[in-house]
Amino acid sequence: MSKRQNASLGFIFVTILVDVIGLGIIIPILPELIQSLTGKGLSDASRYGGWLIFTYALMQFLFAPVLGALSDRYGRRRVILFSLLGLSIDYLVHAWAPTITFLFIGRFLAGITGASITAATAYVADISAPEKRAQNFGLISAAFGLGFIIGPVLGGLLSKWGIRVPFYAAAAITMLNFIYGLLILPESLPESKRRAFDWNKVHPLGTIKNLKSYPVVGGLLVSLFLVHIAAHSLQSTWSFFTMFRFEWTAIEVGYSLGIVGVMAALVQGGLIRIVIPWIGEVKSVMIGFLLWGTGMILFSLANEGWMMYVFLIPYCLGGIAGPAIMGIISNQVPDNRQGELQGGITSLVSLTSIFGPLIMTGIFAFFTKDDGPVLFPSAPFVLGALLIGAALIFSLSTLRSLRLKKVEAD
Repeated sequence: MSKRQNASLGFIFVTILVDVIGLGIIIPILPELIQSLTGKGLSDASRYGGWLIFTYALMQFLFAPVLGALSDRYGRRRVILFSLLGLSIDYLVHAWAPTITFLFIGRFLAGITGASITAATAYVADISAPEKRAQNFGLISAAFGLGFIIGPVLGGLLSKWGIRVPFYAAAAITMLNFIYGLLILPESLPESKRRAFDWNKVHPLGTIKNLKSYPVVGGLLVSLFLVHIAAHSLQSTWSFFTMFRFEWTAIEVGYSLGIVGVMAALVQGGLIRIVIPWIGEVKSVMIGFLLWGTGMILFSLANEGWMMYVFLIPYCLGGIAGPAIMGIISNQVPDNRQGELQGGITSLVSLTSIFGPLIMTGIFAFFTKDDGPVLFPSAPFVLGALLIGAALIFSLSTLRSLRLKKVEAD
């Protein structure tokens, strides 16, 4: 790869990293920021938090295919730079927000401009030789993982100087990246390879409908959906729960989420390469689900802050189930339909990011409000454990059917 291509790849890495940091940076400061704008307590603030995450995820779901198609029509460079400029301005909207309404406007814009990841991924495909694509796509995964480590920690640290300071920092970083890209980023898609924009091909629900073509793995797809909904018991309520239960500060929340990111990276980047070949995909799914569920139950029982760190161990080890179940699903589908399958799964997971936060923050708010039936801030973790249990049942049923069909075929 030429020096120019290396520079372009580095720019795309930083672009995705900045996007993900921007998503993570708000997590530890969100409860305090909402409280300052609304004058309400943590219980009510969690409802606003759920709707803010919903707004962001919905815009990502709707606009990711649109920006991808626009990059096919007008080129990757324009879409990426437009998104970076918009994202920088959006962070300033967050920093200046005088009311909760402006915060929603900021999340609305962040969801649209943050959807540039689609165009950035296409850029990597454009500049990579076929034998190098998998390796270069690995850099994108690395950017995601690193961003979810840096973002919450940075948000927590910068909050010492004010809860709006992290947004100013994110705006400055994004603007510098925009200026750098404006000066050095070449276009990766020549005019001859561009195609007309077609609204009929950017409908996000269309890819989910395609999953009906794979009834043989229907139970595993349901399991994936349930597990990703369950994951929002941690992703969407961690900050609110730890502040409510243990009176953690934004800095403590940021550190804890950084540790979550590191542990997840170790499991996804190293442990699965040892465990899955050793015990097989099926056992990895079963054990992973059991560890996930155990982690959720333990979170719900924690009565000291340090326990949350200890209980992260079984929860993060449960991450071996994700790649294993994806491998099983992929092996049941012909090579020439893998792209369609993955597109459908991506859209399905995106839906969980829209509705999962609303469900989990709504339950947290219900069981922590002053006039609630009972004080039970751990309720989202209990629901998460139940959903993982249901996912395990669906997986067992489907895997048993697949095993029987294999025996009959032999």
